[in-house]
Amino acid sequence: MGQKHLVLLTCFWVLSCALLLHASSDGLQRINLNKKRLNKNAWTAAKVARQENHLRRFGGSQQSLGASSDDIVPLDNYLDTMYFGEIGIGTPAQNFSVIFDTGSSNLWVPSSKCYFSIACYLHHRYKSAKSRTYKKNGETCTITYGSGQIAGFFSEDNVLVGDLVVKNQKFIETTRETSPTFIIGKFDGILGLGYPEISVGGAPPIWQSMKEQKLIAKDVFSFWLNRDPDASAGGELVFGGVDPKHYKGSHTYVPVTRKGYWQFDMGDLLIGGHSTGYCAGGCAAIVDSGTSLLAGPTTIVAQVNHAIGAEGIISTECKEVVREYGEMIIQLLIAETSPQKVCTQIGLCVFDGTHSVSNPIESVVEKQKRGSDLFCTACEMAVVWIQNQLRENKTKELILNYANQLCERLPSPNGESTVDCHQISKMPNLAFTIANKTFTLTPEQYIVKLEQAGQTICISGFMAFDIPPPRGPLWILGDVFMGAYHTVFDFGENRIGFAKSA
Repeated sequence: MGQKHLVLLTCFWVLSCALLLHASSDGLQRINLNKKRLNKNAWTAAKVARQENHLRRFGGSQQSLGASSDDIVPLDNYLDTMYFGEIGIGTPAQNFSVIFDTGSSNLWVPSSKCYFSIACYLHHRYKSAKSRTYKKNGETCTITYGSGQIAGFFSEDNVLVGDLVVKNQKFIETTRETSPTFIIGKFDGILGLGYPEISVGGAPPIWQSMKEQKLIAKDVFSFWLNRDPDASAGGELVFGGVDPKHYKGSHTYVPVTRKGYWQFDMGDLLIGGHSTGYCAGGCAAIVDSGTSLLAGPTTIVAQVNHAIGAEGIISTECKEVVREYGEMIIQLLIAETSPQKVCTQIGLCVFDGTHSVSNPIESVVEKQKRGSDLFCTACEMAVVWIQNQLRENKTKELILNYANQLCERLPSPNGESTVDCHQISKMPNLAFTIANKTFTLTPEQYIVKLEQAGQTICISGFMAFDIPPPRGPLWILGDVFMGAYHTVFDFGENRIGFAKSA
């Protein structure tokens, strides 16, 4: 199998941030944070952190003062891949930089009792003995990630978020951080903004505590992520309301369909106004401020990469399926065979009643020799691609050539695909269908630029990430999408709202 990898330097580039405070005319305190342009020397560090987030969420994680109108938390933009801001824990407050992550629900920071992890010594550590509002809990916990663990114990203390003091918040003091993500990360910890259903140890997420303590006027929080590489402000997180300066028009709301992550039902992805087919009947999606790019089914990402000229890994298995079985797939689809059963009839998959799975009858040796899982997956993708082309009445030759080209656009194992920076203006708009409305992303919005020594490398904002049924297919709408669309997380009505960012 041929591979084409982006050559990246592995050294870590430290970003410096200066805090500027000023009072605003509307009575809200804002903190402007400087940010640096995305540098390709730091992309390796950011990529590790992003991959760790995906593994945590869907791969290796074992997660089982009076009212205020609204509260603004300023966000720093880390490499256009992470947005983080300052909170305080304890009395007097001990400051920490945390990622505000809608894809998890726990608050954790390094503990002063963390003695054997390098990550703890490179970041701020919470010292319970220096806080007069600290309350001992002591319940131990471990969260297992795809490439490491976080272990520690629960404590309770006051947490300062913007101007709000959340009393007796249950959080984790980490005593062991084995993942390299937390060594190289610019942040000290994570403040989870997901639902309590995915919170370790039953700790309430910070927004739930705010609601119970009547600290906010409205049961919402909202994100504005600034994607302007030259702007000093990274963004804002507002608790209890929205800042009208950061969006245009009105928000379109969709109900949360599954609590835990902020999950909702999404429709088709359009490329230049044309359906990609795979999610035409609906897909699940989550909005995740802790994921930098847009992650979705490989079948669609390959179509996107083909449309924008992105170069990824050349899949031998995919091209072999098209070469050996392409005509048969066309014939079966013309004969109105159910698309879910085509690969079963060919013999590459087994139909379990709802969808195709790789053939379980083959011996281990045969599976290793043939790579049956890969052939089944390649066949399923080819069926979708060919079905789309048949709808447009393309000839057999054009259909097979198209499918073969998509095989060449399959993304690399790490998910990245590069594009020609000079061709951005010629790339098509892409659009997600949400609540029967289209949310368009221009090439300038879905292409991420990395710079080094005056040179620029452009990365597709789409990466492949397959979640199997029944949870998937699933889209993860990360910072690329949230940067284009101001996002409201309404936990009072259990809904999510999107409006164009201003």
